[in-house]
Amino acid sequence: MKILTLGATGRTGSHILKSALGDGHHVTALVRDAEKIQVENSNLTVMEGNALSKSDIENAAAGMDVVISALGTDGTTTLSESMPFVIKAMEEAGIRRIITIGTAGILDSRTEPGKLRYQSNESRRRTTRAAKEHHKVYELLERSNLDWTIVCPTYLPDGEYTGEYRVERDFLPEEGKMISVPDTAEFAYSQIEDDRFIKSRVGIAY
Repeated sequence: MKILTLGATGRTGSHILKSALGDGHHVTALVRDAEKIQVENSNLTVMEGNALSKSDIENAAAGMDVVISALGTDGTTTLSESMPFVIKAMEEAGIRRIITIGTAGILDSRTEPGKLRYQSNESRRRTTRAAKEHHKVYELLERSNLDWTIVCPTYLPDGEYTGEYRVERDFLPEEGKMISVPDTAEFAYSQIEDDRFIKSRVGIAY
């Protein structure tokens, strides 16, 4: 399988990259700084470029089977501004499957039906800026014709890999407080072979 990864130098993206290469997939990583990729593999193509460049996204997406985006918010609007380019490039290239890393803030609220968690009293965050960025991406994907899945972790420390966690469509598993980066990455990566959560958000927690 040919996989395009975005955010491959980040905490979650780097784990996804290693898993995909470990399984023998051909991976193209679009990154701003190629020197940050510390992996050497004959199946890895590193393309230096910008997720905010329409042409860079189009070039990276050519010939791919699936896109996995672990782009973060990083105090910018890169996440929401790049997604229209990603969606357009995928549609033009005939790629249907995209898996992205979101945030538990854009899951449905249990306590206030009709609201998302970041809009409700479930949110413990002092700022909603990051959640609003992820919300924009959710809305863009929802309006697209793509087979999308947004993996939505709650508090995300680096932590250890356990392989044991709970997931729930559109909601954060009850009493879910945290989930490690390695476990989040494993679940997100597994979605390339799993169609249970197509066109939905997935809450993940211990």
